This record gives sequence, C-alpha cells and structure tokens, in this order.
Amino acid sequence: MSSLSANEDCLGWAARDASGVLSPYSFNRRAVRSDDVSIKITHCGICYADVASTRNEHGDSKYPLVPGHEIVGIVQEVGSNVNRFKVGDHVGVGTHVNSCRDCEYCNDEEEVYCVKIPVLTFNWVDDDGTITKGGYSSYIVVHDRYCFRIPDDYPLASAAPLLCAGITVYSPMIRHKMNQLGKSLGVIGLGGLGHMAVKFGKAFGLNVTVLSTSISKKKEALTLLGADKFVVSSDQEQMKAEAKSLDFIIDTAAGDHPFDPYMSLLKTGGVLVLVAFPSEVKFHPASLNIGMKTVSGSVIGGTKSTQEMIDFCSAHKIYPNIEVIPIHYANEALERLIKRDVRYWFVIDIENSLK
Repeated sequence: MSSLSANEDCLGWAARDASGVLSPYSFNRRAVRSDDVSIKITHCGICYADVASTRNEHGDSKYPLVPGHEIVGIVQEVGSNVNRFKVGDHVGVGTHVNSCRDCEYCNDEEEVYCVKIPVLTFNWVDDDGTITKGGYSSYIVVHDRYCFRIPDDYPLASAAPLLCAGITVYSPMIRHKMNQLGKSLGVIGLGGLGHMAVKFGKAFGLNVTVLSTSISKKKEALTLLGADKFVVSSDQEQMKAEAKSLDFIIDTAAGDHPFDPYMSLLKTGGVLVLVAFPSEVKFHPASLNIGMKTVSGSVIGGTKSTQEMIDFCSAHKIYPNIEVIPIHYANEALERLIKRDVRYWFVIDIENSLK
C-alpha cells in the first residue's frame, strides 16, 4: 500500500515560543506503519492543556509546538495489520497515542496509567524519537489501538470534546458506580468538565445538584443543562441545608477552594472525586473519617472506557455544548478560555478553515 503521509506535508498551527502565539506551520508526519491509521482531521477541541503547553507553564514545552488532543476526522489510509478501521470511517484520537502495551494497566486497557508513562498526543517524545504534534493540523498518523470509532450519525464537531472533557468525568463516574438510578450527584464547577458531568448524571438517572460560587449560572444549570438543583456554595445557609444529601460529588473546579464544606454534603459512605488540579487539597481528617467517606482522584481514561463513553453518548444523544471556530480564531479562543469566556467548549473546524 502506498503511503500518503510519506510524501505529503502536514499543515498546522504551532507556537514557536512561550508567548504561546499560534501561527501557520508545515511539517511532516511519519509514514503509515503496519499498525497505523492516517486520519484527515475535521475538528479539534481546545483544552486548557493547549494553553499550558503553548505557554510553557510546566517548563517542558518543545517548540515548535502543535497543540490539540481532542481530534476527530476521517480515515484516509490504514496499515496492513489494521482490521478495526477502514478508509472513510469516522474516528477520534484523545490525549495519548502510545504506551508500552505490556504492563498491567495497558493489559487492562487503562493505558493512561501505563507504568512507563503513555506518549501524549502532543509535546511528547514518541517511540521513534520524534516529538508528537497534535490536532491543530490537517492530518495525523496514529497506532490503531489509540483510535476510537465515532458512530456515523454522531456529529464530528460534537465528538471532539468527548475525548478529553467527556472521558475525564465519565471514567471516574463509572469506576465509582455513579450510574445508579435515583442516587444523588453534586457537581462542583460548571465549566467544560462540569457541564458534561451534569449531562452524564442526568443520563444515568441521578438527581443532580450543581454547586457553584456564581449565581449567574443558575438559569443555565437548571434550564439549559437540566440539573435538578442549584446551590451557591459560598452561601453558608444554602450549604447547611444540603448537609448529608449527596451520594457522590465530582469536583471539576481548578481554582483553589475549601474542601470541608463540600465533604459535609456527602452521605455516609459518600465519594468525592477530584478531576481538576487546584494547587492544594486540604481538609480536616474528621471530614473524611466521620461518615466513612472517600476522596479519590482521576485523569482521563483508557481505550476501553473511552470507546464505551463515545457509544453511550451516541445511544443517549448526549452532546457537549460547543462553539465552533475557524483555526485563525485559535489565539483569541485560548485567551477567552483563560478568562473562562466559553459555554462550554471551543471546537476548531479544521476541515473548512485550515488551508
């Protein structure tokens, strides 16, 4: 089979330095190997990881840096050993594109916890020594294990945020059995992650309470997203009224916040899962020990749970609330994301704007 990617330049947008400013950039993808899939990218979601990496917030950015790990598109070529996909299939690629494929976590299809550290979709060293480049680009070549089938009737633009925001909240909800009909769920924060937690909670048949410091989000929480209750978490009286009312809490708030008030909302045996990264997690031991409560953390999910989540969203018609933008608006979108000025996720229309 001839390889498109061996001879074709890839067009992308990249940051050249820690200013994070993106501009057009041409580069080569690897030739399609026997287990690879070449994907023509149609859409790519924008995640805060794109901000952090392009601006070198973690001190490990490798420039030129092409961000983007919420990639969806159409298969344009497959390697000789690939049987799961064919040309024309709708597929997605998430936060990682390789792993050791031999450790206990990889064997359990939880590759994100690979003991040798999974290869991230951008700004990481792949097994051939090259630096991975993400989805702000015209196409990508990925080992088929890390590709996900998108049902033909599921909009590709809507599928992009599922590969980060969606799986980030879905994975721990399934792991901690937050899909029990009639149970109660609290969602801290109503941003990109939080709005997906609300949607999953309602699809699971839970009674969902949104916990937010911003009263301005009450209407959208109740009417747009269908939450059952809205509590202003900075209002002590409202919080006291909800004491011991929740079976589960998903904490999506990235900013620093107290934990004891939220722990008081859990029933005996309740579970709080943190999926964001505040600078510290601090609570009194009594908040945990009295009431037999559990605090857990989680990031993303493996290939098995990601495909299950995509199929669940398709079956239950769960769609992220998105704002579709052209690639030339990416710099403005990143600035707006920093200011939390998006409801609720930016998705770049790569196919129609990257020329």
